[in-house]
Amino acid sequence: MASAFPHQPTVDHAPREQTDVVIGGDEPTDVLRVLSCDTAQRILAALTDAPGTASDVAAAVDVSLQNVTYHLDRLCDAGLITPVNTWYSEKGKEMTVYAPTAERLVVRFDAPADRSASERDRS
Repeated sequence: MASAFPHQPTVDHAPREQTDVVIGGDEPTDVLRVLSCDTAQRILAALTDAPGTASDVAAAVDVSLQNVTYHLDRLCDAGLITPVNTWYSEKGKEMTVYAPTAERLVVRFDAPADRSASERDRS
C-alpha cells in the first residue's frame, strides 16, 4: 500500500562556505572534542555526501541508531550539522533530516584577547 506521506522530498540546503574554529580565543570550543571520535567523523562525512535521517546515517556508517543519535546531538550542539527538513516514514513517523552547516572546517590559533601583543610574543 502506498503511503500518503512523501518519504524523501528534495532537501534544499546550501551550507555556508566555511566555519572557523578558533583555538585559544575568548570562547572555548567543543568542536575538536566532538570530532575526536571516529564515529562522529564518519557521520559527518556521510552527511557531507548527502543529507539524511538518523536511520540513513546509521545504515551508511554501520553503527547502531542509538549511537548515531548520540553523535548527531553532539554534532548539532557543536554547530557542525543542523536539521534541514523533516521526512516521513512509510508509517507516518516524522524523521529529522540533517546536513552539514559548512563545506569546510578551518582550525586556526589565536591568542586570548586579554593578553597583550608583548605577552604573546614572549610565549
